[in-house]
Amino acid sequence: MRTGTGYDIHRLIPTLERSFIPLGGVEIPCFFKTQAHSDGDVLLHALVDACLGALALGDIGRWFPDNKAENKQRPSREFVKEVMKEVKRLGWKVENFDSTVLLEEPKLAAYCDAIRSTIAELLEVELSSVSVKAKTMEGLGPVGEGRAIACHAAVALTRLV
Repeated sequence: MRTGTGYDIHRLIPTLERSFIPLGGVEIPCFFKTQAHSDGDVLLHALVDACLGALALGDIGRWFPDNKAENKQRPSREFVKEVMKEVKRLGWKVENFDSTVLLEEPKLAAYCDAIRSTIAELLEVELSSVSVKAKTMEGLGPVGEGRAIACHAAVALTRLV
């Protein structure tokens, strides 16, 4: 068994008109956008880092550099799919995934099931193997002040049979 952790944070940019932030492959309606080179999905970025870390393969910046034009506005789902191909090629599979999203607003409870389903599909695991939790920072730091969104993630990999 191998375990890995991931973390990501992105600045939130307020918008006057309704917009969305990508989170776990799901568009969350709100009055913010994420500032990022790719689509800015902190949950999928943390997931990628957790998988890469579990196999000592570096980090998302090494695999998908932000100075490469092909990664500009690239959907993070593509990052996950590419990394999952490598996980399988090396003889591993995801056993379970756990995450905690840190965000003051919007509240995420109504979206957690859809996010879990999307991640389970990307990882090719049962829904019961995917956990997505949402927490606020109680007004502390850039996340608590509504200026950022962050995510912690952990993954367990087991050998393919």
